[in-house]
Amino acid sequence: MCKVISISNQKGGTAKSTTAVNLGIGLAREGKRVLLLDCDPQGSMTISLGFSEPDDMEVTLSTLMMRVVNEEELHIEDAILHHVEGVDLIPSNIELSALEISMVNVMSRETILRQLLDEVKDSYDYAILDCMPSLGMVTINALACADSVLIPVQAAYLPVKGLQQLIKTIGRVKRQLNPKLEIEGILLTMVDNRTNYAKEISQLVYDSYSSAVKVFDTQIPISVRTAETSLEGSSIYKYDPKGKAAVAYKVLTKEVLNG
Repeated sequence: MCKVISISNQKGGTAKSTTAVNLGIGLAREGKRVLLLDCDPQGSMTISLGFSEPDDMEVTLSTLMMRVVNEEELHIEDAILHHVEGVDLIPSNIELSALEISMVNVMSRETILRQLLDEVKDSYDYAILDCMPSLGMVTINALACADSVLIPVQAAYLPVKGLQQLIKTIGRVKRQLNPKLEIEGILLTMVDNRTNYAKEISQLVYDSYSSAVKVFDTQIPISVRTAETSLEGSSIYKYDPKGKAAVAYKVLTKEVLNG
């Protein structure tokens, strides 16, 4: 049984792609079969796994989604890339932006990604979807096919206040498109534990949301080393295995596994 987790926040700069990559590889390190889907036309997840020119790729997520729309043979294996750290990836590039525009008039447009995933889910224990920083049609697709949403949020006042809109959207998708959708949890990222401000923000998140939504015990510390991993095309576990961020992502992985 494959669990589908969408990593989503309509704000950029929340360590969303970093979290998707390191949670996915963290699960693979625990012996799970993991498929990563890059659902962002910027291709941040694709690039951070070492595939540095996504716009030159012939077959990506948008190709597969168009095959669903046109009722063609999917041949998902055309798009799957294998990463040395034990995960598979369906990459993305700028063509996904054009697809989003063209989806407006497509029948059952909210379930295209679900139809695609249904074809491949049996081969994996987890599918991790890295959503674009917007609440457009591709993100709605990612929420409509997910079992849960993990929300990374930067430890700062404005990003925390912006959570309300995302939680409302998730509720709407649950009511109208995907009754099984749950919130996996809110994950504080880019936390600077040396400051009182970070502690205040952490308390604000807990006070505002923990009665209705899980707030992960794990917090991801701010780390230059984490930012450098994209240049290496590797996870934080490989690049800086003893660093604070690697330890935090390991603990997060355990939290997700333990539900």
